[in-house]
Amino acid sequence: MIDRYGAFVDPEFRLAGSGEGALVGSTFAVKDLYDIAGRVTGAGNPDWRRTHAPASLTATAVETLRTAGATLTGITHTDELAFSLNGCNHHYGTPINPAAPERIPGGSSSGSAVAVAGGLVDFALGTDTGGSVRVPASHCGIWGIRTTHGRIDKGGLVPLAPSFDTIGWFARSPALLAAVGEVLLSADSEVTPAASGFFVAEDCLAEADPAVRAAFEACVATLAATVGPIERAPLLPLSVDAAFDANRVLMVAEAAHTHRAWIEATRPTFGPGVAERFAAALARSDDDVPAATERRAAIAAHLRRLLAGGRVALLPTVPAPPPRRDAAVADLEAYRFRAQRLTAPAGLAGAPQISVPALAVDGVPIALGLLAAPGADRLLLATAARVAAALSLTPFTDTHPRLDRSPR
Repeated sequence: MIDRYGAFVDPEFRLAGSGEGALVGSTFAVKDLYDIAGRVTGAGNPDWRRTHAPASLTATAVETLRTAGATLTGITHTDELAFSLNGCNHHYGTPINPAAPERIPGGSSSGSAVAVAGGLVDFALGTDTGGSVRVPASHCGIWGIRTTHGRIDKGGLVPLAPSFDTIGWFARSPALLAAVGEVLLSADSEVTPAASGFFVAEDCLAEADPAVRAAFEACVATLAATVGPIERAPLLPLSVDAAFDANRVLMVAEAAHTHRAWIEATRPTFGPGVAERFAAALARSDDDVPAATERRAAIAAHLRRLLAGGRVALLPTVPAPPPRRDAAVADLEAYRFRAQRLTAPAGLAGAPQISVPALAVDGVPIALGLLAAPGADRLLLATAARVAAALSLTPFTDTHPRLDRSPR
């Protein structure tokens, strides 16, 4: 494979599929957080790779996809230990965003998103803790889903914040996004065959730049012409500020607990942004965790009620177009905080969310976010296909003419 976009840490790695199943003939890549038997999982950091032995087992999700016939054709870059949202890796570089080459691809599942957007694989696995599938899907103009927390076995996955970490994947069409879901999603108790209605999350929309709001409103108007009137209501039972703060406190605390022993024993070299983030995480106290946990419980209970019966919230996945690749570290950090204000609700509630490549600002992709109740993953995948039809989304190669479509 010729990796024109710097998506892969190991582009020659290959594991053939079973030869039968729903995904026969398809190719996929996996983020370098998924264990592959006999290979050292790199987690985006040379010191992690240096201090860990080869995995003894392959991650459950990877084996499930291979059993369904898909062939693994590469291991993709990740931000260091997934503790970022920009896709910029100090050690290995920043993959090129095929849809907007001058802008960051988003992370931490940067390589997986870029591999799909660049046509190097059919679909790819990522992970989403604070937006790490939804954001790069938006930046690269492809489909991406973050699944309900706990719906897919995370065995063989390097953790960051375990109560937020969940599996997700990217594809260039809603049909393939759903086909992968049929293979990976566990048996569930979903009983609603279709979305019962949409509503605009007004408090989340208010976080977006004016140009993003305008593109979003035009998209909602087009959708309403097909599905009927779309309600408007706040998504959260408290302020976006309070939700973001709870999300930040709990994720940082979990990241510190997860990796403290390794960091203190190894003294690894982290890149700018990640180094400061881990240093602050290890130095903080847990005094504010109980209050944040209470806020999280209130938000989760509220969203379960609000989204019951198949309701789907509409919101921008990100508040603004992605920063340029040459942006200062401080500007990238400010953008990460802004983006997490919109990604926090799903993480706090453990709910599924899909990024739909439906918007653009000055030719740069911005995703329409679809958020459903925890456990409603299949409903959400079906809803994404319905939304694509209602919006008459054009084929991927037409919506992104800048992509290099050379044969792989």
